[in-house]
Amino acid sequence: MSKAIFYHAGCPICVESEQLVLQYLDKSKTDLEIVHLGNDSSRIGEAEQFGVKSVPALVVNGGVYHINYGASLEEIK
Repeated sequence: MSKAIFYHAGCPICVESEQLVLQYLDKSKTDLEIVHLGNDSSRIGEAEQFGVKSVPALVVNGGVYHINYGASLEEIK
């Protein structure tokens, strides 16, 4: 099973992207974790280690996919 983490900050772009990821990601093949960095800033370092530069972003098996530009991690800090 693949491991995926969706990082976001709660902005409208992030919320819309989260809904699309939840709708289209095959839950039988992917273990998905949603991380709201605005509420859990302790995970920003983890996101940076994966290469996340802005949110919303989806990390799948260690590879980062920036979905759209909602906010940089610097703005969230």
